[in-house]
Amino acid sequence: MEAKAILRHIGVPATKVRLVIDQIRGKPVEEALAILRFSTRPVARVVEKTLRSAVANALVKDEDNPVDPEELFVSRIFADEGRTLKRLRPRARGAAFRVRKRQSHMTVFVSDGAAPVVPVDEDEVVEATPVSEE
Repeated sequence: MEAKAILRHIGVPATKVRLVIDQIRGKPVEEALAILRFSTRPVARVVEKTLRSAVANALVKDEDNPVDPEELFVSRIFADEGRTLKRLRPRARGAAFRVRKRQSHMTVFVSDGAAPVVPVDEDEVVEATPVSEE
């Protein structure tokens, strides 16, 4: 079972977000939260908040089959470019330089490793292979 959380319009460029999310990709949730908690980068707080939201979404997604939060891991996480705010900075002799304030969007998927059923044809249903940890 997989759950996701999306955070849009983060006031940080995607390149800076990717430096943090590359450290937690594929890790168990508890380990990923520990890495984010002790990270010195300010954007780590935003990533931690989104990861906690994805875990909460996984817990309430299917109440018939509850998920143990300790079994969850970060299956996919990525940061995309968002809107760019264009501002002007006054320069000498009446000129102006453009300042680009970049934003980003982040998506976090957490999974418990159970294989989802992937339909191939309308008549045929095949189970996907489970994700193995390295």
